[in-house]
Amino acid sequence: MTRDDWHQASDATLVVAIGRWHQEALAEVYRRHAGAVMSLAVRVLRERTMAEDVVQEVFVRLWSHPERFDPERGQLRSFLLAQTHGRAVDMIRSESSRRLREERATRQAAEAGYDLEQEIWDLALAEQVRAALAGLSDGERQAIELAYFGGHTYRDVAAILGQPEGTVKSRIRLGMRRLREALVEAGAVPA
Repeated sequence: MTRDDWHQASDATLVVAIGRWHQEALAEVYRRHAGAVMSLAVRVLRERTMAEDVVQEVFVRLWSHPERFDPERGQLRSFLLAQTHGRAVDMIRSESSRRLREERATRQAAEAGYDLEQEIWDLALAEQVRAALAGLSDGERQAIELAYFGGHTYRDVAAILGQPEGTVKSRIRLGMRRLREALVEAGAVPA
């Protein structure tokens, strides 16, 4: 198909083409709907960087699972906006939970008082964890960083990395096992 053909195609036709891995179809859907998706994400999140992450995730999900769109249930724009709203709300909840955890940890640390020995131990442990992470494969490290340090679910990590959820879960499990082994070997955690 030519560029004009993609411009004239219906949204439903484009989604079928996306299911057949036509990148041009995804580009046309993005051209048509990314502005509305971004606008909603910014309005819900009130933070452009997080909104950009949501937009990327929505279109990666469409690329990975075009079959989830049913043209009989509504328009593609409505589907994408519903996906955007849901992901943005999930991100707000995740950020809120993260902030509460950090505040709780900060409060507990303040209540516990200053302990130089503990702080030195924590810094040494953090360095050993960084070294252990560096020893993992790129796939394992990326999946673990997104899931544990980024606060994403397995499904979110799979969408972000463009990989099957099972692959992501396996990489995280194997990476965590290898991380633990490296930390035990370094004497950072008990065997």
